[in-house]
Amino acid sequence: MPYSRITMTHFLLQEQRRKGGSGSFTALMTDIIFACKMIAHEVNRGALAGNHGLAGSENIQGEDQKKLDVLANDIFLHMNELGGNYAGMASEELEDIHAVTGGAEGKYLLLFDPLDGSSNIDINVSVGSIFSILRLPEGANTIQEAAFLRKGVEQVAAGYALYGSSTMMVITTGNGVNGFTLDNNVGMFMLTHPDMQIPADTKEFAINASRSRFWEPPVKRYIDECQAGKDGPRGKDFNMRWVASMVAEVHRILIRGGVFMYPADSENMKKGGKLRLMYEANPMAFIVEQAGGLASTGRGRIMDLPPTHLHQRVPVVLGSKNEVERIDAYHAEFDGK
Repeated sequence: MPYSRITMTHFLLQEQRRKGGSGSFTALMTDIIFACKMIAHEVNRGALAGNHGLAGSENIQGEDQKKLDVLANDIFLHMNELGGNYAGMASEELEDIHAVTGGAEGKYLLLFDPLDGSSNIDINVSVGSIFSILRLPEGANTIQEAAFLRKGVEQVAAGYALYGSSTMMVITTGNGVNGFTLDNNVGMFMLTHPDMQIPADTKEFAINASRSRFWEPPVKRYIDECQAGKDGPRGKDFNMRWVASMVAEVHRILIRGGVFMYPADSENMKKGGKLRLMYEANPMAFIVEQAGGLASTGRGRIMDLPPTHLHQRVPVVLGSKNEVERIDAYHAEFDGK
C-alpha cells in the first residue's frame, strides 16, 4: 500500500526518539532535505532555465565550474545556514571554511560536494550531492580548518542525493543505510529502500579504463583477471561500468553489488589520489560500510585515515566485501616484494 510508506521526516523522528535525541539533528537533516529538493528542481529544469554550460570560473580544485556547480553550492550554503544548526561548513567548491553567521550555538559541522559528477550535466546523465556531518569539538574554533579535520569514523551521519530518473536520498546515521525516493506529487521523500545491503560477491566493477597506462601492478592484475572472464583465474565473466559520477556508481553498488575503483596511479599519486577524502571518500565509505561493504585506499581503511588538510585527495576502492579484500591483498602482496 503506497500510503503505508514512511516519510523521511517521520523516519528521522523515530530515530530521534529511539536515541533519546533533542531534535537538533532532525532539524539539520531537514535543512539538507530542502537543499537537495531545490537542487533537484534546478537539475530537472536544465537547459530550459539556462543551467547548462560553464560558469566561466574555476573551483579550488582547479576544475572548470559548471553553472549548476555554482548554483548547487549557493543553495547548500544558504539553506543550511538558515537553521542555525551548523557552526561552520566546508565545500569542495570553496577554498576556505564557511563560518555560519549567527552559528555560535550550532553544534555540528557540514562538509559537502554540492554537485558530484557535474561533467555529466550537459548530457543529462545522473549527478548527485554528497554530505558528511560531524559534531563540533568541545571548545573548537570553527573558523579554523582543524575543527573539520577528523577521521571518517567520527562522522555522525553521511548521505547523498541522486538526481536521476527519480530523485533519491540515501543516508546513514551509523545504524544501517536507508534510501528515500522523492514523491513529486506531495513533495516528500518516502522510505522505499530500507536497510540497504551490498552483496559480498559481485560480477561487476567500475573503473576509469582510460587511465590503465598509469595503473599500479596490483590494480592491473585485478582488472586483467576480471577481463579474462570465465576462462581466466576468476572463473566467471565480469561486466564493467563507468558513469563518471561517484554518486551513481555507489548507488548502483548499493542496489546490486559491485566494486568502484579510483586507485592511486603513477599520474595522480603526487596529489595523493583523485577523490577528496572529506567530501567524497569519507561519507561514501561510511555508507558502504554500514551496508555491509568495505571501503579502502587499497592499503588501508579509508575511515581510519587522519586528515591533513581540507581538500586532501585519496585513492578509493569500495563496494562488495570479497572484491575489496582481494584488491587489498593484491596491494599487500605487491608491497611485500
